Amino acid sequence: MTQDEIIEMVMQISGCDKPEYDSPALKIFVAFAKQVTEREREACAKEVENILYGQEWCGKTANAIRARGQA
Repeated sequence: MTQDEIIEMVMQISGCDKPEYDSPALKIFVAFAKQVTEREREACAKEVENILYGQEWCGKTANAIRARGQA
């Protein structure tokens, strides 16, 4: 999830125009959204590992999910 996507969500939720990039509230929201997506990504990767355990491409699939956060 990019910062621009997070800001778009803030705008949709709040109904306001584009918030200031340096506002403390936006910084908190961005940090929160990043933590949520990181945890959800890790949960998905672990679920893949549980479902596909022992299959040849299990690790590659789980690692691809984890790598999305580094893109």
